[in-house]
Amino acid sequence: MDPKSCPCQRGVLRMIPAKWFQKVLKWPAGIAFALLAVAALWPGSAAASQDLSHVPVKGMVTMVDLGADQCVPCKMMAPILEKLKKAYAGKAAIIFIDVWKNTDEARRFGIRAIPTQIFYDAAGREIGRHIGFMSEKDIIDQLTKMGVR
Repeated sequence: MDPKSCPCQRGVLRMIPAKWFQKVLKWPAGIAFALLAVAALWPGSAAASQDLSHVPVKGMVTMVDLGADQCVPCKMMAPILEKLKKAYAGKAAIIFIDVWKNTDEARRFGIRAIPTQIFYDAAGREIGRHIGFMSEKDIIDQLTKMGVR
């Protein structure tokens, strides 16, 4: 997933002040240091990845929201997901995956735009997919259609 695919973000380098890089590059080891800093912050770096092999959760209806911490619509959905995660504890799994930190997951789930919500039944079969912001009501409606009360 390319960080530039979200209109709200123009890449990680925008988060690092240009003046800082100009100073660092004047040092003898500055170039190597700057490259290490960028590699550590770049979305999808190995340090930020997590094990998500359990997704979708077997034996439970699962909603997976694939987005990014820096994406505006994704940020708008974060409190909704937290609320639903508590409300549906033990009934349905509500999972958020940051595709900039977990680039392999973006490929695994076939993500072309963020946020994307994917709904799985208890057997792990994909039931539905939605791209873009999804309201709390729409998520609840989809979970209700899938038999979650």
